[in-house]
Amino acid sequence: MAADDALLLSLVEEFVSGLQDSKAKDTATAVKNGEFTILQLVEALGLSLTSSQPHTRARGVQLLSEVLHECYGALTEREVEVLIAFYENRLKDHYVITPPVLQGLRALTKCTVLPPGSAVSMLRSLFQDVHVQSLMLTERSCVYNMLINLMASREAELKGLGPDFVFGFVQSMDGERDPRNLLLAFQIAKSIVLRGYDLGKFTEELFEVTSCYFPIDFSPPPNDPHGITKEELILTLRDVLTGTPRFAEFLLPLIIEKLDSDVLSAKLDSLQTLTACVSQYDHKDLAEFLDGLWASLRREVFQTSSEKIESAGLAAVTAITSCLSRSVLNSDSEDSLTTFLELVLKDCKHHLCEPDLKLVWPSAKLLQAACSASIRASCAITAAIMPSLIEQYTSRAQCSHRRTLLEVVQRFIQSVKTSQTSESEDSVFLAFRPSLCSMVFSALTESNSSLQITASSVLTSLAQQPGLLLDSDIELAVDHLTRLLLTEEDDRVSVAVVDCAGALAELHPAAFISKFIPRLKTEMFSEPMDQDNNRALLSSFPIMQCGSGVLSSAHTGVFAAEEVVSACHSLQRIAEQVQDSEETGRCFHDIIIPRLLSLALKAALQGEDSRSPLLEEAVLSAMVPVISTSCSRLQPTLALQTASKAVSLFLDGDVSFLPDNSFPSNIQLLKQQQGGSWPQSQMVCLLMGCVCSLPRSVEVPRVDELLSALEEMSCTVLHPLSYTSAAKCLAGLLNKKPQGDSLDSRIQSTMKRVCSELDSSSSSLHTQAFTLLIWVAKALLLRYHPLFTTLTDKLFSLLDDAALGPLAADGFSLLMSDSPDILNRGCHADVRIMYRQRFFSENSAKLVQGFNAAPQEKKPNFLKALSNIVNKLPKQVQLTELPALLSLLLEALSCPDLGVQLSTLSCLQPVLADPPPSLIQQLEALISRLLVLTGSPAMEVRIASLRCIHAVSKFPEHEILPVRARVLRALARPLDDRKRLVRREAVQARGDWFLVGS
Repeated sequence: MAADDALLLSLVEEFVSGLQDSKAKDTATAVKNGEFTILQLVEALGLSLTSSQPHTRARGVQLLSEVLHECYGALTEREVEVLIAFYENRLKDHYVITPPVLQGLRALTKCTVLPPGSAVSMLRSLFQDVHVQSLMLTERSCVYNMLINLMASREAELKGLGPDFVFGFVQSMDGERDPRNLLLAFQIAKSIVLRGYDLGKFTEELFEVTSCYFPIDFSPPPNDPHGITKEELILTLRDVLTGTPRFAEFLLPLIIEKLDSDVLSAKLDSLQTLTACVSQYDHKDLAEFLDGLWASLRREVFQTSSEKIESAGLAAVTAITSCLSRSVLNSDSEDSLTTFLELVLKDCKHHLCEPDLKLVWPSAKLLQAACSASIRASCAITAAIMPSLIEQYTSRAQCSHRRTLLEVVQRFIQSVKTSQTSESEDSVFLAFRPSLCSMVFSALTESNSSLQITASSVLTSLAQQPGLLLDSDIELAVDHLTRLLLTEEDDRVSVAVVDCAGALAELHPAAFISKFIPRLKTEMFSEPMDQDNNRALLSSFPIMQCGSGVLSSAHTGVFAAEEVVSACHSLQRIAEQVQDSEETGRCFHDIIIPRLLSLALKAALQGEDSRSPLLEEAVLSAMVPVISTSCSRLQPTLALQTASKAVSLFLDGDVSFLPDNSFPSNIQLLKQQQGGSWPQSQMVCLLMGCVCSLPRSVEVPRVDELLSALEEMSCTVLHPLSYTSAAKCLAGLLNKKPQGDSLDSRIQSTMKRVCSELDSSSSSLHTQAFTLLIWVAKALLLRYHPLFTTLTDKLFSLLDDAALGPLAADGFSLLMSDSPDILNRGCHADVRIMYRQRFFSENSAKLVQGFNAAPQEKKPNFLKALSNIVNKLPKQVQLTELPALLSLLLEALSCPDLGVQLSTLSCLQPVLADPPPSLIQQLEALISRLLVLTGSPAMEVRIASLRCIHAVSKFPEHEILPVRARVLRALARPLDDRKRLVRREAVQARGDWFLVGS
């Protein structure tokens, strides 16, 4: 125990006399560890606290205060009471002791065990014994933080002080200049105003001591470590000044005065403060100052060159009008709203009628700002100015003036819509309905483009007001919009008309279904048709479909299949050309894709007896690129949401995200239905569009479950579009699936299933299994997957199959070709460079060996496969590789398959332009086969063979002179061919052969 006392005395001595500040932290640590108590510390400080030297007493108090700052949470109520009494007494001591005393009191204000009445006691001592503004910055901050702490924990006690607390705070704050302390002081004043402290007779004093800083003019120094900003000070002070209506009689004259300032920031702050304060005021608070406020606001809107000042001024007009509109009228009370609106109308209305319309916009904006505040204001203002605007429009002949007046009318309509409290209320424009409709429709018939554009916008605004357009007006509007869309050449007018039609179609779908859509349909599919009009119509068509009633017309039989396909092509072009943005992506994600899925599903559930065009393969195939193009350009978040919804629909039958949701709950689109419901199973092509075109960074949810369902479907369904789409969808997912054991096991599982079906002679699903094989092989070829060779070996073995041999030969064309709807770079597929060259170099030898070993009746399959592979190679590669394969290609020319003949001829033609020696050596065989093909039943083969013969005429003369006569005789027959294109090629070829040797 003696050792602890000695340690404590040593710490005190070293801090007080040795001036070692670090000993305060050591002392606090010892107290927190229980080595000694606060009471023992006070006893150890006895000599220091009673010293005759002020600085020694100050050091003693400082040590105690710093320890309390660390340990205030462990104090008991009795200890706090004693310490408060001690500190209050020390406030009367020498001024050098005041700073550490304030630090100690601040620590005590954080205690949760403050005795009752201690908060009041501390503040009375503080206000009486301390002149705050004579203190240094840190001590003043300490005082403000004490007040903040006590207001948070002992609010009831402080309110018991009444106006004395407010007076004490005013004295403490008066003269504060540091921004850091001002922010604290403003927060205290804000709490006083907003929490209901009694201001008493010190209302004006509190206002004066805070408003002297208004408006804030503070620029923080560069690299300010304290982070105090001008905006923060402005907002906090604004909360103080606008917090109570009791400040109105002082604040409103101050704002009027500050609006005369030449400093834009001061004007802006004043206007924003005015807007904020009037929302708290009653109409009686404003009545006395309406004239001055209006004069200042009118001046700012009429004369300012700053958009921010103008916007703030208009917002203030709206706020004042709204405040005055809340007044409840008595028989003996003055209507402040009427008084204010009379001021506004007196100064603004006549500008709407001036010949040059110079001040029409500032006046209109002020009137619209007041109009948007309330129904009472909008009724008064529209009744006063609408007859004048309508008369002006009728009397004006200049289009620019009429357009300006129309724009003013539109702004009024929009401002009134803002003030309406419910859609069911009658519009204040109802009395002017006939005149407004007449204005709009007459403007739509004008030849001036700007006037037509403005009229379209006004028509949209009128349609959004309840009751302003009758059915007859809607029909007339549809006629005008249709006429403009079909005849107007100005793109700006077309865009405005499309926007207007889209808005009206949402509100009045019946009129557009019965009149607008049939007229567009007739024009879109009539011949001949102007290209620009066709473009405008196609671009408007999908926008019209945004209305649910319009879109459903495709499902109900209004359109034929060809017309729906054209609409889908239009949507696809929009998806390709529209700018990438969050808004565009959300439009396709929320509207277009769900709508297409919903329509297709509705038709599928009705079955094949419904004869809906949406069941036709051409229509579904046209929908796929719309979905895939839009999905490929979605933002990652939207792409993941789209994939999740599509997977849930096809795996679980979740239709909750589809519009017009009236579907049964037991939908199973990826499972074989009893009786083979192909209308439902073929919808898998839409799933392919949704999940196979997403960026590779987007992970398709439940992908393994989806792959299993697709594999089952592709191997069991009998409908060609269904099993082909399922195989393509599975291939698209495998192409993007990350490398690893999961992918390898899935490929091996699929191969086992495919080989089982293909090797079974009794299976009736050979075509389905082969389709799956070829698409999976393509998916793996594009990404250079090691297991690809297993699939190609199986594919080569099928060339010997009697039934599947020709199909396998055609499959090589699919392997080497670009797929338009899947497994391409536009769908973010994993496509490696030069995959065709790699495939050829690795497999051409296998193909030649297979050809040599195959029986005569199977050789055409190998020739066709070779021709399909070589034909898809880049031309430079063909020139390099063809000499080694020349004998096979010549054999291919004798193949009876017309496709092989045409493919081989197209391969030979570029080689003939620069013939290698090996080709010249086989000139006789080449000429013989080409001349035979000039009599082919296929026109394309005859043309291609004649072009090749023409190319041979450029060979060295000494090589071709021996066959010249035979070629000329053979070319005489094509000169009489029944096809003009063949005759033209024959004439050119025979003419050049005649010149050989001349």
